[in-house]
Amino acid sequence: MEETLAIFISSTLRLAMPLILAASGELVSERAGVLNLSLEGMMLTAAFFGALGSWATGVPVLGILCAVLATMVLAAVQALLSVNLRANQLVVGIGFNILALGATTLLYRIIFGGLSRDEIPGLSKLNIPGLSDIPFFGTAFLQQSVFVYVGLLFVAGIWAMLKYTSFGLAVRAVGDEPRSADKAGIPVARTRWLAVLITGFMAGLAGSFLSIADIHTFTENMTNGAGYLALAGVIFGGWNIGRTIGACLLFGAATALQFQLPAMGINVPTALLLMLPYLLALLAVAGVVGRLEPPTALTLPFQRGK
Repeated sequence: MEETLAIFISSTLRLAMPLILAASGELVSERAGVLNLSLEGMMLTAAFFGALGSWATGVPVLGILCAVLATMVLAAVQALLSVNLRANQLVVGIGFNILALGATTLLYRIIFGGLSRDEIPGLSKLNIPGLSDIPFFGTAFLQQSVFVYVGLLFVAGIWAMLKYTSFGLAVRAVGDEPRSADKAGIPVARTRWLAVLITGFMAGLAGSFLSIADIHTFTENMTNGAGYLALAGVIFGGWNIGRTIGACLLFGAATALQFQLPAMGINVPTALLLMLPYLLALLAVAGVVGRLEPPTALTLPFQRGK
């Protein structure tokens, strides 16, 4: 029973990690007033270019850099449309997601061939002699990909930035009261641009985690709604990074149950297990978990003097 629980905790952390990375980046953008509904498309793009870079160079770290570069380009276009051109953020996000799905599917079939499952160079799991073999604790926490621990450092950096830096204060100001922030001398457009770029960076890490650190390959539409779950995690967490991480862990646990319960001999309808993380996300978005108060200016464009 103890070993089963350790495996479940390990699976939960692994499955939640891309959600945590993406949600922590999206949190910064939403706190600044910009909704990146394109998070799903960003993650899918990162997963593809991460796999392509790792496959082409044989170096997983270069694959991660390719993934981040690709999503930073998408984030820059998103910022241009949402911040400078004041386009509808929902429409822009949906458009990006459709484009990413079509483009990655086409490129995947052209480069790798239809239904290819060739394994690509990936990041290995952490193995600390003596510690990784500790009963329960070692299995649960010290047998993950190195990417998990590096990713947690980035998430901790996001938390510290929002809580302790002047930029974090500016992010919160332009997300709640952009006109007051502008009058106080805070550059609203630049702050929102940087916030969206941070989202792109973290989405790049999240997508490349899937293809390089988790399954070591790329498949069509491999994100399979992970970006939307990350968005729901931000809402479920009430735009607080600690609660957002908790929500992502909950979604990861719900996904892990799909594999854990059958292995334990517990017969639960497969459809119910597949639906569980999305049902939790729906409850979060619907506000069933409690009253939600998003940043006041979320999705609202800002134009000086109007």
